[in-house]
Amino acid sequence: MTLIPQASAAALLLVLTLCLQCAGVAALVEWLRGVTAKGGQGFGPVRSAVLVVKSTIAIITLHGLVILLWASFYRLQCFPSWELSFYFSSSSYATVGYGDVTLPGNWRLLGPLESMAGVLMCGVSVCLLFATITRLMDSDPRHSRNLGYANHQVVPEAESLCQ
Repeated sequence: MTLIPQASAAALLLVLTLCLQCAGVAALVEWLRGVTAKGGQGFGPVRSAVLVVKSTIAIITLHGLVILLWASFYRLQCFPSWELSFYFSSSSYATVGYGDVTLPGNWRLLGPLESMAGVLMCGVSVCLLFATITRLMDSDPRHSRNLGYANHQVVPEAESLCQ
């Protein structure tokens, strides 16, 4: 009979994780849109680096909140201290899983589920950082996607070689 409480807790934690992550990512996307729209002709290297650092800090904070969510459950149901709860949650979320701290038998299903959620949420974060850097590069005229072919002129001798 321990499967039903585990499955219920897992469903609740996963839904809360998705809500927290989606809300955080949506807020970050809106902030990034506003910042990059104000950029006009593009950002210099220092401003771009600062934006990426700020985005990364926001993402790490968001992941910390998700870890804290899971750690709160572990503290209430599994572990006697916040230190153990946060340690187990962070090592599970990051898929490190040292194995030196384990969940009680009636809650073991949650560890692997938190790891799967962590992998997926980290993937979303990497996509967001990639999109941010891509947008910064696209707005910078020095990093044109056409690789300089827009100003390319065909030399008559080269044109005859191609035929």
